[in-house]
Amino acid sequence: MQVIENLKVKEKVYIEKLKNGLTVMIIPKTGVQKKFVIWGTNYGSNDNKFIAPGEDKETKVPNGVAHFLEHKLFEQENGTNSLDTLTALGVNANAYTTNDHTAYLFECTDNFYEALDELMDYVQHPYFTDENVEKEKGIIGQEIMMYDDYPEWQVYLNAMKAMYHENPIKIDITGTIETISHIDKDILYKCYNTFYNPSNMALVVSGDFSPEQILEDIKKRLVENENQGEIKRIYSNEEDSIAQEKIEKKFEVSQPLYTIGIKDQVKDQKEIVKKHLAIEIILNIIAGRSSKLYKKMYNDGIISGQPSLDYEFGKTYAHILITGQCTDPETLYKEFKNEVRKNKEQGINEQDFERIKKMVYGGYVKEYNDVQDIARIFLSDYFKGINPFEYLEEIEGINLKYLNQILTDVFKEEKMILSVVKN
Repeated sequence: MQVIENLKVKEKVYIEKLKNGLTVMIIPKTGVQKKFVIWGTNYGSNDNKFIAPGEDKETKVPNGVAHFLEHKLFEQENGTNSLDTLTALGVNANAYTTNDHTAYLFECTDNFYEALDELMDYVQHPYFTDENVEKEKGIIGQEIMMYDDYPEWQVYLNAMKAMYHENPIKIDITGTIETISHIDKDILYKCYNTFYNPSNMALVVSGDFSPEQILEDIKKRLVENENQGEIKRIYSNEEDSIAQEKIEKKFEVSQPLYTIGIKDQVKDQKEIVKKHLAIEIILNIIAGRSSKLYKKMYNDGIISGQPSLDYEFGKTYAHILITGQCTDPETLYKEFKNEVRKNKEQGINEQDFERIKKMVYGGYVKEYNDVQDIARIFLSDYFKGINPFEYLEEIEGINLKYLNQILTDVFKEEKMILSVVKN
């Protein structure tokens, strides 16, 4: 078993790649009562075109299949629903689908092994029929309509539509009522057998465990399955330019919602962690709570709370998102551009850099305190080809010169967009 250790946060991660290709990561937390398990597959809403292992022909499936499949896995052949079974055990269970991966999880203090039995049973035993697939279309259709009424989701989705021309990230993870109408049991089995092979999956356990013992407990519950080999994923070519600069949607909201986006690219996978950290520091310097921009906009009554500052990236996309509520998104957008321009011309202030760098580092250290946070981070970063401990190491190597370089290379006005939802 491979052991990765970080002395800064005094954490160890035990990693084992099993014969069937499944990667198991164990994060021991001695003396902690909570136990957390997350089992994920490297399969999200963006993976709609692929060539399955052993095949030559391309398979194209409707938008929303990954999310539909996540819903259907809970339904068992004996008529029970695994989510209900887990809830009855007193564990907090859930599942989610992103653009890049799908995950099934639970957190508990008691009944851990009974819950593990249920999780590892339903994820490995799909049960799809014509009847239960049709029934699910109605349930997911209601979910789609519900999200259509969420202004927070619409401002995000429109930001994706403004930034991207062809990339499937601009498509709703759930699909549409029209696209899910084309899903049938054969499509679900095809995607399950392709993407839910152990070689495309990872399981992370965090809690007070003996690594050797919990690994054996996981192995015992695995269905025999062979490593099937590589899946060829097919993605559309995406232009560097944005699709449109501004996009607006009318909604009944007490105050306008906005997302300022900046389109980026992952050109060098080796540098992505360092780049991510630099962008996080820059965002906090320019638009964070202690920034000149925030203070000015707050004093002018344009914003009343700190925006969320994010850098999202995957295999085929990367972008910055600044999201919040304000009375005048257009003015905020204009002032944000001005602040970026000033920092480019004058260079980032060294004192601001040192202060924010410490703050960002502290935020990463804090994430290691929670069994759930640490396990989720290791799963999502594993699928991106990243070891999360790299964030704690790479931040030390970030200097003012590198920060100013990233500011110039990434924060380009021609790559900026504004998505607004207002009355």
